[in-house]
Amino acid sequence: MLGAEETILHLRRAKQGDASSKEILLENNSLLIKSVIRRYKNKGVDYDDLYQLGCIGFLKAIEGFDEKFGVVFSTYAVPMIVGEVKRFMRDDGAIKVSRAIKSQAQTINRFIEERRNTLGEAPTVEEIAEALNMSKEDVVLALDSSKMPLSLSEPVDDDGGEKKSELIDKIPSGKSEDDVVDKILLESMIERLPPRERKIIIMRYYRDNTQSEIAKALGVSQVQVSRIESKIINALKSQM
Repeated sequence: MLGAEETILHLRRAKQGDASSKEILLENNSLLIKSVIRRYKNKGVDYDDLYQLGCIGFLKAIEGFDEKFGVVFSTYAVPMIVGEVKRFMRDDGAIKVSRAIKSQAQTINRFIEERRNTLGEAPTVEEIAEALNMSKEDVVLALDSSKMPLSLSEPVDDDGGEKKSELIDKIPSGKSEDDVVDKILLESMIERLPPRERKIIIMRYYRDNTQSEIAKALGVSQVQVSRIESKIINALKSQM
């Protein structure tokens, strides 16, 4: 794990084109990248592709970071990684429908339109399947494929009438984007702690164990647990 001074040193070198410094920064921040892309698993993009996108966003963060920002580099990098993944899912992650299914959908829609014009009502799925010699499942699949899926990254109108936000931003979650970013950063920092310190934090704040219970489990005194806990919390706060 790189310290703050080492990180700044490699950032300076990387911005000057030093490939080895970029590699070092990537290797030492792989847990951070993985923590970010974890939110987008099982959403139609392979994990390896997500990781590559995260790395691209991270490299862009290296290029765009300025020490004058007055923030820790990881705090600047997370939104850049998130942005790269969301941009890909918006622009390149659309659902693709085969030509055969599209052709079936067109045939079905023409049949439905003809029935409406002649009988004044739309046919049932069973009637469509029988008339076109298709299974009911294939009829439903073809009809659903002709419906445009609504993307969570779809631009939506704000109150002023300008399309600035995405649909996902309009869904209430109870947590702000800053809260999510802070959680990702915190999880990444905890994963980098030495085993004993990481165990103390997990037992204390994720499992609600008391300091006495932790001390007994680790075979140390409660005073030692208290001191270690305070040291960890102060260290984490300084990195946020």
